[in-house]
Amino acid sequence: MPRLPAFPDALWPSQIKSIKSSILAAKGLRKYKSILVWPGSVAAGESAAPPVNKSLGGAEIMNQELSRRAALGLGAAAGIGLFLGARSQGQQQATGRRRAIVWSEGTAPQNVYPNDIRAAVAEGLKPLAGWEIVTATITDPDQGASQDDLNKTDVLLWWGHKLHGQVKREVIDRIEKRVKEGGMGFISLHSSHLARPYVRLMKTRCTWSHYVADASRCKLIVKAPDHPIARGLKDFEMPQTERYGEPFQCPPPETVVFDGLYTLPNGKSEPSRQILTWTIGKGRVVYCQPGHETYPIFFQDEIRQLLRNAVEWAAPTLVVS
Repeated sequence: MPRLPAFPDALWPSQIKSIKSSILAAKGLRKYKSILVWPGSVAAGESAAPPVNKSLGGAEIMNQELSRRAALGLGAAAGIGLFLGARSQGQQQATGRRRAIVWSEGTAPQNVYPNDIRAAVAEGLKPLAGWEIVTATITDPDQGASQDDLNKTDVLLWWGHKLHGQVKREVIDRIEKRVKEGGMGFISLHSSHLARPYVRLMKTRCTWSHYVADASRCKLIVKAPDHPIARGLKDFEMPQTERYGEPFQCPPPETVVFDGLYTLPNGKSEPSRQILTWTIGKGRVVYCQPGHETYPIFFQDEIRQLLRNAVEWAAPTLVVS
């Protein structure tokens, strides 16, 4: 019989049912009916499990069936473990803590962000239950994004502004692979629309039409009220912010969760999308326009709630139906 592949890319619906069936059988809840089978692992006409030897006595048959059930249960559990590994190499087990890295380059003005933007964003994420929140910066070893760190990370939040060009190619490569193949979420904050990892993931110029730091007021308007990123939020305003003008040269987003409407100092208004999402490979990507470094936007309650929602949405998940 051919061996099971080590890391299946996906489970068929019938295989999901087989996993459930095998686990229930291992617990003695009902008779064995099926066994976990990966595509192509059992040739036509072959049996997926050895038959019970009916020539044995009753006690021997019962013992053999119980041993068989235990083996099936272990096989099913192993299959689930392999599936989790294939979906997200660094994802924590369901009972363990998940992990987010908040990365910023350290160039925000200290009179607004005394410990830089990463500290303000991380503070806002602390209420997330079951999450470990860590910070990183460009002067850390491996520029704060080593392979080991990324493998342990479910979501990477990234704020950059002046030092985009100093981010090394190997860092960009690691992040791209971790998102596309490992399912890590990536959240690009404000001026990180030009961050090299984000541009690599988008494969477009990622530029806006214009940038004006004129202290415009911006109303964030819920566009997709049923989206998890909008959970618990209604329309709200940022009193002052930098203005990014449409069009935004990016791929068509899967969802525009929040639209925006700027009110300029002269009273005129200008629309601009604020929160956009994509799926890139196995990973989820969010662009968050709010976050200019000269305004205390990352201390605003609504922005903090929005980012907590975004982290939970962008994290890799396992759905068994």
